Amino acid sequence: MSPDPIAETIASLMPKAKAELTELVAFKSVADFDQFPRSESEAAANWVADALRAEGFQDVALLDTPDGTQSVYGLLPGPEGAPTVLLYAHYDVQPPLDEEAWTSPPFELTEREGRWYGRGSADCKGGVLMHLLALRALKANGGVPVSVKVIAEGSEEQGTGGLERYAEEHPDLLTADTIVIGDAGNFRVGLPTVTATLRGMTLVRVRVDTLEGNLHSGQFGGAAPDALAALVRVLDSLRAEDGSTTVDGLTGDEVWDGLQYEEANFRKDAKVLDGVRLVGKGTVADRIWARPAVTVLGIDCPPVVGATPSVQAGARALISLRVPPGVDAAEATKLLQAHVEAHTPWGAQVTTEQIGQGQPFRADTTSPAYAAMAEAMGEAYPGEEMQYAGQGGSIPLCNTLAALYPRAEILLIGLSEPEAQIHAVDESVSPQELERLSVAEALFLQKYAAS
Repeated sequence: MSPDPIAETIASLMPKAKAELTELVAFKSVADFDQFPRSESEAAANWVADALRAEGFQDVALLDTPDGTQSVYGLLPGPEGAPTVLLYAHYDVQPPLDEEAWTSPPFELTEREGRWYGRGSADCKGGVLMHLLALRALKANGGVPVSVKVIAEGSEEQGTGGLERYAEEHPDLLTADTIVIGDAGNFRVGLPTVTATLRGMTLVRVRVDTLEGNLHSGQFGGAAPDALAALVRVLDSLRAEDGSTTVDGLTGDEVWDGLQYEEANFRKDAKVLDGVRLVGKGTVADRIWARPAVTVLGIDCPPVVGATPSVQAGARALISLRVPPGVDAAEATKLLQAHVEAHTPWGAQVTTEQIGQGQPFRADTTSPAYAAMAEAMGEAYPGEEMQYAGQGGSIPLCNTLAALYPRAEILLIGLSEPEAQIHAVDESVSPQELERLSVAEALFLQKYAAS
């Protein structure tokens, strides 16, 4: 079949897709119920469930996962003997950060200069729409040639592992011949890309205590051990002079031998200020896809406004450590905790607590599914050849699925290209990318069924 009918159908569905994404983005579905109402996430889950029912899915269910959130599941049976494809996305989102800094309200999908802005528009509510568009196009052009399972996660951004544990407890539920994870992105707009590797991650909360209570900095400062200063010393020990991550016992000299990321393009994509150097050594691809990277996500300390002249008795920080394929995330966690304890100065009391973890992932790019996707992407993006890239972020579910279903082929595609600015202020999605990737996914399902 020519790709034209599929492409034409999806083009005609884009106004509806925009209206639906507007509805879905409006839910403040941050799976941190200390900050955002649980009802917002539940409403988003019900929206996804209703959308699946409208497309004829069977066994649609809201799965209560062990972390207290809900994932949405549905099954669309295909022809007798057809392979089964699992389509994944997540409907939970990151907090909007500083809402006042957004050009338009974060939970109102707003079109501006050819892009649609809103929290979750690319990561990953747009992925939900990508799957729906692909299936609708196939239904309008001869039918869906495979059995399809959809799973929409409700807590991916929190890293709390609810869906991973649920899948482990119900191993038959998500079994499939091929799994398409719709939570990655093209290397740049217009360049079709599958993500071949993911870094794993661990989150560790650190607390340093030195005094029974805060002290006057004039009366005691200079001899009293300052917990905040001790914490700063610990955090500084996690990076070398050039900014490379230096966790004792964790190597950082791996090399990425695939698609390269030009430094000038990276500086532009990351919006690095003039005169500020990049950190680390090696190529940019080495640093963001093949090597560990530590980030201090937050520090509990007095804000500047209202601060008093005090020596701090205690201080806390949340540390993220990204680990590349080939490194066990659990072992990396132990190394990070040991490093923090070893580098805490002045005999200060230190405690560490792991609060999240995900293993790294490496795909088998020689599988038949990858050949079908390469052909599909070549048709959806005329004149472009599918590229293989890494991703510095983590999708913990990938390794869970790979362990549960070792024969399944796993592909990672999605809408989170650099201009999308996911997790940041003014997140957005390119409607052209949504359209073309939906075409690619529909063509892939056709070609995979025929392979």
